[in-house]
Amino acid sequence: MIFTDTHTHLYSSQFQDDRNEMMQRAKEAGVTRLFVPSIDSTYTQKMYDLEAQYPENIFLMMGLHPCYVKENYLEELAHVETELARRKFFAVGEIGMDLFWDKSFLKEQQHAFQHQIQLAKKYQLGINIHCRDAFEETFEVLESEKATDLFGIFHCFTGDLEQAERAISLGMKLGIGGVTTFKNGKIDQFLNEIELQHIVLETDSPYLAPLPHRGKRNESSYITLVAQKLSEIYNLPIEEIARITTENSKAIFGI
Repeated sequence: MIFTDTHTHLYSSQFQDDRNEMMQRAKEAGVTRLFVPSIDSTYTQKMYDLEAQYPENIFLMMGLHPCYVKENYLEELAHVETELARRKFFAVGEIGMDLFWDKSFLKEQQHAFQHQIQLAKKYQLGINIHCRDAFEETFEVLESEKATDLFGIFHCFTGDLEQAERAISLGMKLGIGGVTTFKNGKIDQFLNEIELQHIVLETDSPYLAPLPHRGKRNESSYITLVAQKLSEIYNLPIEEIARITTENSKAIFGI
């Protein structure tokens, strides 16, 4: 079985003491494809170092995270543009809208999101969307850019069925992770109404660890716990969950 973790913050300081061991556990669990999102320019070199350390397993995205859209966001966007022009990436992300912590940069977040979608189109890449407390604002930007060359992943999807269908209609696959295993996660209540072809797996590690590890550090090997939950929801062997979700990830990342 080959599993794909479509979203892991492997450069996190939470992995600094045992990153090699964590990667070994992931490989032993069959998680051999790990896609790493960008946050801002301060993480870029850490991403490149990871890629150099694990060239067969690590695939990078480039983008400006909405929580890092601040006064200097135009400089950060310029950095994103420079890097996309300079070398190969597999998606533009993670980008999007986040109004949970701070609403004061709403206009800047909207501009950054739209601009990065346009960069993704320019380079024929998918996008990796972060959305928190901002579904309507996120959909507003997505719908303004709706086109056949708009596609990607709605990372850590936590919406309802209507929002799921809306995201899919805009070319997005749903990134499903540990929240699916939570008793109050709600995603599991309607996920079987979404065809599996629209689903990819992710951990968002070190965050959002699935049961029975909830509240602890997440890691890529735990994606098998998410896959097991999907196996129950879809009444399919876990091998089929691994195969189909990995194929779905290839449709987005091109590899």
